[in-house]
Amino acid sequence: MGHIDAWELLFVYTAIASVSKLVSLLVIKIYKQSWHNVSVFDLFQVILITLFSAAITLAAVLYMRSVSVFAVPFGVVLIDMVLSIIALGAFRMLARVITENAHLVNPNNTKKNKRVLIVGAGSAGTTMAKELRKDADANMAPVGFLDDDPAKLRQTFVGLKVFGTTQDIGEVVKSQNVDIVLIAIPSNPDAVREILKKTIQLKVKHRILPRLADLANMSVSVSQIREVDVEDLLQRDPINLNTDEISSYLTGKTVLVTGAGGSIGSEIVRQVCNFSPARILLVGRGENSIYQLQLELNRQYKNIEYFAYITDVRDKESLARIFERHKPEILFHAAAHKHVPLMEDNPEQAVFNNIFGTKNLVELAHEWKVERFVNVSTDKAVNPTSVMGASKRAAEYVVEWGATKAGKNQVFVSVRFGNVLGSRGSVIPIFKDQIQNGGPVTVTHPEMNRYFMTIPEASQLVLQAGGMENNGAVYVLDMGKPVKISDLARDLIQLSGLIPGKDIQIEYTGMRPGEKLFEELLTAEEGTESSKYKKIMVSRKSKVGIDNLEEMLVRLHEAALAGDGTTIRKCFYEMIPNYSGYKLNGEGKVN
Repeated sequence: MGHIDAWELLFVYTAIASVSKLVSLLVIKIYKQSWHNVSVFDLFQVILITLFSAAITLAAVLYMRSVSVFAVPFGVVLIDMVLSIIALGAFRMLARVITENAHLVNPNNTKKNKRVLIVGAGSAGTTMAKELRKDADANMAPVGFLDDDPAKLRQTFVGLKVFGTTQDIGEVVKSQNVDIVLIAIPSNPDAVREILKKTIQLKVKHRILPRLADLANMSVSVSQIREVDVEDLLQRDPINLNTDEISSYLTGKTVLVTGAGGSIGSEIVRQVCNFSPARILLVGRGENSIYQLQLELNRQYKNIEYFAYITDVRDKESLARIFERHKPEILFHAAAHKHVPLMEDNPEQAVFNNIFGTKNLVELAHEWKVERFVNVSTDKAVNPTSVMGASKRAAEYVVEWGATKAGKNQVFVSVRFGNVLGSRGSVIPIFKDQIQNGGPVTVTHPEMNRYFMTIPEASQLVLQAGGMENNGAVYVLDMGKPVKISDLARDLIQLSGLIPGKDIQIEYTGMRPGEKLFEELLTAEEGTESSKYKKIMVSRKSKVGIDNLEEMLVRLHEAALAGDGTTIRKCFYEMIPNYSGYKLNGEGKVN
């Protein structure tokens, strides 16, 4: 064999290594990696492709040793592998560093970046710091963190210092010339409220990230930075849904939702869409709200088949045609009149809509063998003082009556909960409008309080309750702690950057007909039993109101047809002994 000099050996090895690297590149497809978003996983892929390439090269070197004089030292293969890992990893990390800091050196970026102090150095806060560095269009530069965890104090995360705790916010805002305080601890409402007060005093802007539990993909991005809302100030535990149980009764089924254009009904539709139903039937009488929901479904849920029907739950013949055409298997009944003072003035409409609309649906559900009937009720049905509350309690009786006549594999239940933030007729939009107009904000009574829940939370729990098998049950949602309406008004004024009592006055106007200071979720005789879900309780069944129900419904219908509010209230009192909206004096006259 002839002598091979080092240059020939280098040429041969380079040829072998180049071919092996090309083959590895085509097999593992590392060229598809984004250089701007390199992660630890990507570096593992770099190591994998280098090991694969080194294995091919080593095999070729061994073969060349056996058949020729080209004896490449094994150490060369090892050195090549190490240098390749360093080079591939370094180039990718350099690309990411340049991308994340491009807005700092970009000569075309003439906007001054807002200096952002992030409260919370956890996963959400650190992820957002990295996202802000990458997104040049955000025009926000993170300067550091605040965190109440002693273990994190004075440490650095993603290259940014933890300056102190939330108690140090005033000093840090001034020393770091902070423009925006970004709250990345949204699951701690008390802390959010304190930070909000301090940022208003410091006259610095505040923003917040949503809770990870509220995000579909459990990840945060710059687009999700938003203003603090009143929901962020309410103490509520996160909801843990059993999605398998919900899927088992919704997937592949025809689902009918009444009141589909309303705030609760439309959210139920959205939640149902996440469980791949065969089709959804949208039933409502407000054409504009149904049309808006259609536009949303066309945009967000293109794979869901739906049919929209403009009709009234009081129109049984129209409903019957829908049942005959589609044969719904699941029914969520959210259509109802809910405005307390208006129903006091129009009691017959509460009877027609809330009671007999429910009865129409229950009877059709029997006829067409609907598998699950879920009635959306209210805490105002407990110890009702209003016509609206009494009519919803009577509707619960109708559903319980329907359960007694249910066929095999049919379940009829009601789900009872309190006020829903942002729903139509809630106090939040009213307060916001009053603040926008300079006040005053009107509250009926300084001690009035209510339970509150967000629309998605309430709708998710309605779906969960629908998957439970207790026929005839009234499920009661755990609404957390009741909130004073006056405190809610103050929070909203502060969220607007104003001072209650100084910039915006709060006025007390007195309670309206049918209202009460405290809403309850259970009557005294009911009590609750725990269910397998932490936030769903089961009301103990009470036969009060079920006996002679059909006879009482006849009397109610006659009184409603006659527009006789006194008789309607008397019927409610006979059905619901703790209904306090009707009292008689010794002569039998209404007080």
